[in-house]
Amino acid sequence: MPYRPTPRTESRKAATRERIVTAALEQLADGGYASASVQTVAKRAGIATGTLYRHFDSKSALFAEVFRQAAKRELDAFAEATKDDGRPTHERVGAGVEAFARRSLAEPTRAYALIAEPVDPAVEEERLIFRRGYRDLAETALAEGIARGELAAHDTRTAAAALVGAIGEALVGPLSPANGAGPRHHEALVAGLVQFCIRALPRTESIRQEVLQS
Repeated sequence: MPYRPTPRTESRKAATRERIVTAALEQLADGGYASASVQTVAKRAGIATGTLYRHFDSKSALFAEVFRQAAKRELDAFAEATKDDGRPTHERVGAGVEAFARRSLAEPTRAYALIAEPVDPAVEEERLIFRRGYRDLAETALAEGIARGELAAHDTRTAAAALVGAIGEALVGPLSPANGAGPRHHEALVAGLVQFCIRALPRTESIRQEVLQS
């Protein structure tokens, strides 16, 4: 009879896999992608390197999964900040930008790895998927702003992609290990980035006048 894994065996396998991913996430936060060799992650997880390879056949495969999990958390936070809960569009966009910036600056090494650190092609593909996710969320908010008369009609996809690109580009320098990224005050950076993105929104004339008068 062919071997059939028992529920207990499957549970152990799933637990080991989760330990590996958790160790890799922690290593990513401590030293970035370059520091996270298969051997380092296996040691951190408390397993043999061969055991890790039974779950992931390469560092690239492991970190494609790690990037999926880490990036999903950030995307979920952005979605929560920009959700349609009755706020004006510029407030929702501003909240999303602020949440992304603050979360990135709070963990600069991990954020730099997710945003800009050179990675393997499989991991880069995961990065691009989530960039499109941010763009789609921003595009939805912009389209809703047009429907409510808060924003002038415009190419929402292009505008959303430009906003996402601006956010990432503005943070790469401050997050970069080459610039000594670490704990520091970033209030001016966050405020400036939020203000830039809000001002970039193509408001209708009536809404623009309301903002100017407020």
